[in-house]
Amino acid sequence: MDTSVADPAKVLDPLDRRIVSALQIDGRAETRLMAEVLGVSARTVARRLARMREAGLLRVTRMPDPKGTGAVGALVLRVRVLRGKVETLADALAARPDVPFVDILMGGEEIGAVVVPTAGDRDRLLYRQLPATRAVAESTVHAVLHVHADAAQWRAGWLDDGEVAALTPEDPGPPAGDAYAAGDAYAPDALDLRLLAVLDQDARLPGAALAAELGAPESTVRRRLRRLTGAGLLRTHVGVDPRLLGMAVDANLWLEVPPARLAEAGRVLAAHPRVHGVLATSGPANLLVALFCEDLGGLYRFTTEVLAPLGIARAETTVVGRAVKRAGVRL
Repeated sequence: MDTSVADPAKVLDPLDRRIVSALQIDGRAETRLMAEVLGVSARTVARRLARMREAGLLRVTRMPDPKGTGAVGALVLRVRVLRGKVETLADALAARPDVPFVDILMGGEEIGAVVVPTAGDRDRLLYRQLPATRAVAESTVHAVLHVHADAAQWRAGWLDDGEVAALTPEDPGPPAGDAYAAGDAYAPDALDLRLLAVLDQDARLPGAALAAELGAPESTVRRRLRRLTGAGLLRTHVGVDPRLLGMAVDANLWLEVPPARLAEAGRVLAAHPRVHGVLATSGPANLLVALFCEDLGGLYRFTTEVLAPLGIARAETTVVGRAVKRAGVRL
């Protein structure tokens, strides 16, 4: 990754960036609504959106609420790899369905990854597979204790407050039906799970296309979509290279925060527009922050101006050289 400045020739123009920002608010927003809020024609939005998706620049997928997906208890791995073996190991981790995030860190000798395993899979990976891999020189494991913000909550910041409010969908309320009782977690049935599996690949598919794919009435599909949204199972994530938005640096900050300030620091950092993930973790660094910056100068300013007032005891910065897999999607 070019860590100095984004190449202007490869940066989306302002309207495309505003369309991306609109989708970050609601990945299933109707073209008509986006056009009305952005002040352009629906045909223009549809044409630009289609072009970005067909070129592979943009992908909208499903990302459920971390409270119900095993994110708490997930593992953050840092794996030091022998020179020349990093690509092979990164690809092997990315091929696992229980690994939604894989990065190769700058320097090419360390991999960062997030694992959301079952107990058996976790033990096999940590105690058998990684130690038996000759390419691994050293590995550390951190357990996720709390999620302050994840990738679905990141906003590129190209919309004003009024535009954000206009695009924010109304809360449909908790799901209703026999599968749900007040105070209980909603339990998706077989049709829900099939619907979610389709949305995992393309969260913008309209109701008619989903109905055809599932062989179910469109009215049933729309009702299920409302129920799944109310249960927090239909949040959307916009997969886009941050360099296309003018952000050339993708960095992780491993922070040591005094316990009395940990919750406050997590909340403050989660609200920052450059941040796309904040996790409280086990280990000597108890807060992991992922952020995008326009250049290394922006990373320095974030460190000195944003972190400094939070009473951070220690900060380690790692810069991502290449994102291999994000939110379950290979890049």
